Amino acid sequence: MKNTITIIFLSLSILSAEAQIEKLAGPKVGITMVSSGSLASILRKDVGMFSDEVREEWTGSTGKYGAVMSQYGWQWESRFSDGGNVTGIVEWIALVGGMERGMFLPSVSSMVGLRNSKGIEFAVGPELSLGGIAMLIGAGYNFKFGELNVPVSITYVPSQNRTYHHEEGFEDGIEISPKASVTHPTGARVSIMVGFNLSK
Repeated sequence: MKNTITIIFLSLSILSAEAQIEKLAGPKVGITMVSSGSLASILRKDVGMFSDEVREEWTGSTGKYGAVMSQYGWQWESRFSDGGNVTGIVEWIALVGGMERGMFLPSVSSMVGLRNSKGIEFAVGPELSLGGIAMLIGAGYNFKFGELNVPVSITYVPSQNRTYHHEEGFEDGIEISPKASVTHPTGARVSIMVGFNLSK
């Protein structure tokens, strides 16, 4: 029995050593391109960022044009399967966007995926931001420069429709705005992110 346990332990250790799949936790920077929709309207400052202003001002189109914003944050990760040429990973990514526009747009995502020994990875998971919850799909590749890892990833978040309700308003007993609802797309998002990490 002891020999069997020793053989299993040594086999797993050898597989893990041969895999040499990097852990890529560390800082991330990049840009997000947003298609036309409510987020692009906020970034262009066509409407205010907070919901009361949104309900008052979004009575028509969100426009034809998209927008671009910077992203800055950090990635943490853990492994749920390690060995061979493929490793299962869970990534937690916290980002702040729009700082170049004087805005603070935080988001947190958790992605589950696979990374192989060549540095190619694919992951999916939920993202929570001021716009609500959405599904995030990503793929990436790790460029190595000596001991420096430079993971580059591309992520996609599909557009969703959001409905904003305008309540009836009264001033001195006189109706000033009828009750109505308006639905707008949030806009799809494509992000290109670059990370930095030293091999341990």
